[in-house]
Amino acid sequence: MAGRITGNSRGVFVISATPFRDDGALDLDSTDRLVDAYLSAGVDGMTVLGMMGEAAKLTLDESSRFLARVLKRVAGRIPVVVGASNAGTDNLVAFSHEAMAAGSSGVMIAPVPSLRHEEAVVGYFAEVCDRLGDIPVVLQDYPQATGVNLSVPTIERIFERCPQIVCFKHEDWPGLNKLSALRAGDAKRRRMSILVGNGGLYLPQELARGADGAMTGFAYPEMLVGVCRAYAAGKAGEGEDLFDRYLPLVRYEAQPGIGLAIRKEVLRRRGFIGSAHVRAPGPKLSATDGAELTSLIARLEARSKG
Repeated sequence: MAGRITGNSRGVFVISATPFRDDGALDLDSTDRLVDAYLSAGVDGMTVLGMMGEAAKLTLDESSRFLARVLKRVAGRIPVVVGASNAGTDNLVAFSHEAMAAGSSGVMIAPVPSLRHEEAVVGYFAEVCDRLGDIPVVLQDYPQATGVNLSVPTIERIFERCPQIVCFKHEDWPGLNKLSALRAGDAKRRRMSILVGNGGLYLPQELARGADGAMTGFAYPEMLVGVCRAYAAGKAGEGEDLFDRYLPLVRYEAQPGIGLAIRKEVLRRRGFIGSAHVRAPGPKLSATDGAELTSLIARLEARSKG
């Protein structure tokens, strides 16, 4: 059975999409297929109900049912982290305890956008973690979405104050020097697992700078797994060559605003989910977008065969 996440967690924790039917209803049959696809790709863990999982568009009942379905399908084979960020601390704490009672391995929390200075962020995480008890926490640093910028000294303060925080989700952009500074800090404090996001756009450089893996949702998770395993085995050149093969599609999927619609359409085309529906308010692909995606996938498949 998968245990809790720790400061030594490594590999690919794929960010799961949340499948819907064309009418917008939660699609639990596609959830099973998607989990199976992620497991077949060799991922080391899953993260559900994150920002790219459209968590804010789900009711509490839908979130609970989706999580239960994922955990049942995973059946303890890999750890599952649950996005618990919420504007209301009471709701965040209650859902976190519910998720852990259901069998999750930890929760991911981002600072709320209303935090206007770094002292307030330290206080926020101190209060939240005190109320979470011993629940393992992934601190998500995603200023492009939250509007909250965290310096390395502030992250270190939060980490020291909150022993529940064992993993740092690094999504600042640009952020390579920030990652290097955080990894260098391991010599002076307990170890911090660092998993990177942003669709894997900078994955080779982040791994070379000491990242432990990826926590992101690129629609070809087998590429993320292959690159991380290559770097872990000391075969950086092989990892970068593999990454380069997928780079045009990685870049295309990373477009702000429309990236989720692209990701879900690729997952649909691969047969992992039944519909590429994104709940409103959300992007929709144009005919031109679809044609570009067809061309990119065809070129990827041709390079893979070659």
